[in-house]
Amino acid sequence: MGRVAGSYGVRGWVKVTPDDGAEEALAGAKEWWIGAEAYAVSDARIHGATVVGKLAGLENREQALALKGRTVAVRRDALPEPEQGKYYLSDLVGLEVVNRQGASLGVVTRTYSNGAHDVIEVAGDRTRLIPWVAAVVKDVDLLMKRVEVEWEADW
Repeated sequence: MGRVAGSYGVRGWVKVTPDDGAEEALAGAKEWWIGAEAYAVSDARIHGATVVGKLAGLENREQALALKGRTVAVRRDALPEPEQGKYYLSDLVGLEVVNRQGASLGVVTRTYSNGAHDVIEVAGDRTRLIPWVAAVVKDVDLLMKRVEVEWEADW
């Protein structure tokens, strides 16, 4: 969902740089996972390009700064269901990827953003990096655990 960018003020608030599109979900979550530890969120709000939050157990600036650089996550079941035709990238991991000709290219092993757009890493006979853009991704069927792409097997 993002990374701790530092402290916000002197009373233990943390400032988080959210991943693209994660601002609302992060600000609305009641619990943030930072590293292997869960923190109850007593207050959080979008603040410019960041999300600031007051976490249980953090009472001063130094405690908040100690978390700087760590990844912030939220349990999947705490997130709202995505709209029709939208997906959480984490839901794609493990799905089979096939091209329009029906050839299996492998399985999604991870997703990330390269700055311009999201990318899926697909492990099969070899590793492929496939852009997550409308011109390439043609269909996602979460029930069938399958992603159909416009991508040749020899690319």
